[in-house]
Amino acid sequence: MSALEPEIHSVTDTTRQIKNLVEGNFPYTWVIGEISNCTIAGSGHVYLTLKDDAAQLRAVIWKRTASRLKFQIEDGMEVVAAGPIEVYQARGTYQLNIEQLLPQGVGALELAFRQMQEKLAAEGLFDAEYKRPIPQFPRKIALVTSPTSAAVRDMLQVITRRWNAVDLVIVPVAVQGEGAAEQIAAGIKVAERLPQVDTIITGRGGGSLEDLWAFNEEVVARAIFECQIPIISAVGHEIDISIADLVADRRALTPSEAAELAVPLQSDISATLTHWKNQLVTNLKQRARQVRFQLDALADRPALTRPLDMIHHRATQLDELDRRLKRSTQELISRFQSQTTQLSSALDALSPLKVLSRGYSISRVETGKESETTALIKSIEQIKPGDTLQTQVSDGTITSQVQAVAKEPQSETTN
Repeated sequence: MSALEPEIHSVTDTTRQIKNLVEGNFPYTWVIGEISNCTIAGSGHVYLTLKDDAAQLRAVIWKRTASRLKFQIEDGMEVVAAGPIEVYQARGTYQLNIEQLLPQGVGALELAFRQMQEKLAAEGLFDAEYKRPIPQFPRKIALVTSPTSAAVRDMLQVITRRWNAVDLVIVPVAVQGEGAAEQIAAGIKVAERLPQVDTIITGRGGGSLEDLWAFNEEVVARAIFECQIPIISAVGHEIDISIADLVADRRALTPSEAAELAVPLQSDISATLTHWKNQLVTNLKQRARQVRFQLDALADRPALTRPLDMIHHRATQLDELDRRLKRSTQELISRFQSQTTQLSSALDALSPLKVLSRGYSISRVETGKESETTALIKSIEQIKPGDTLQTQVSDGTITSQVQAVAKEPQSETTN
């Protein structure tokens, strides 16, 4: 081959040289950029593009790394990514294999906390309507926490000192580290199934945000929300707040305060009972005095001191009413008798018999085959010759036959 002839390489050889060159010079690099075209594959791998104003770089987050991210990746998020740059020979492309991913301007855990808070708040897990009241006098309390921590010792001391009439059971779980969130969620479900448990306390002492992170996991939040027994959350110190605190029925600033919220102070209850006992005795004595005064007042009444006086008074009233009734009845009878006499006289004056005694008569004509059927004669139009008449006078009845009928001529009137 002539020295002037170019050296010819295959595509594979050329791509391999580029791969060795690129990967050799960028074994691990840090890149800042904006996420775009973020896609989560069914396999769990995350494919995205990092870009700035002038260029873009393809990147991938393999499933194992993606599952350990505390925050949710979104388009438009400014991040710092770190990892080796790899060349994919089959396509002749290169991409950043992200092994670390940090949000720009805010910590990864803080961002994850904000995202989780917004997500669960949108679902209503923090709403006051779902908060259950803590029993005032619990029978059994379950402590879902580390059995060797200072927090559990503080809670045991406070509870037993304040109220010794309660049973305590510890559900041991890890409160930090890998798998702690899943243990806490499982511990809450175990405590819920324990007989007679009516209050659950979960939490731990203070620490860094990383130490407390198990109580910010979604699995713990949902276990608290779904639990049917009231839960008090006590995570960290007063300045710390966790997702568990927001979901729980009651938040305590510290584990010791959680113990104080879970049970009453025995001395306070005793003082309250003593107060109400004294108040009850005072009220009963006062009521007894009032009843005694009422009984004395009743005993002094005439109805009890001179019971026959009332009977005699009522008997006198009864006699007077009897006399008045008899007098009223007699007057009413007399008035009715007088009215009856007047009406009788008026009716007698209007009686037809009375009219007959003055020379008048009443005539009837037989109207049927039977002689008993007659009609009162009111007009000459009812009579014809040959009819049989019955005429009633004051002292009897006359039967006659009509020989002739003469109609009385009517007098004419002139205008």
